[in-house]
Amino acid sequence: MNVYKYAMKMEKDGENYYRELANKTEDVGLQNILKMLANDEVKHYNIIEQMMKTDVSAELAETDILEDAKNIFVKIKGKNLVFDFDLTQVDFYHKAQEMEEKSYKFYMNMSNKAEIESQRKIFLKLAEQEKKHMFLLENLVEFISRPKTWVENAEFNHLDEY
Repeated sequence: MNVYKYAMKMEKDGENYYRELANKTEDVGLQNILKMLANDEVKHYNIIEQMMKTDVSAELAETDILEDAKNIFVKIKGKNLVFDFDLTQVDFYHKAQEMEEKSYKFYMNMSNKAEIESQRKIFLKLAEQEKKHMFLLENLVEFISRPKTWVENAEFNHLDEY
């Protein structure tokens, strides 16, 4: 399987996984975050598809996913909801983190191998976005595990770092 087809499959699998997770939660805010992640994976799929067709002018749009997710977290926190997630559901989010880390490493590796500068930049940007996804999922796990202390924690503002 060539690298583009592999990357497209990886992104399609990610999209499907996030949509599946969104269907497993009843909280609208978490559903929105998971759908945003799925939509980002669709964007990644589309840019790789363009690259595969040798469209070296393809560009990947920036994502506001961290800022949007932060706003959702604040809204959820304002409702004082108590989450009753079992270990299995938290494990689903950990699996998603692992998928994002695998994608990040793949794109970093591809950026080192790319011979065309525009493609190297796209791979680096994809890696950067996958890193944001990893960071968001880390915060999602922390949030659902400890919703009261997550927002009060001084590190809450660390979503702004990316």
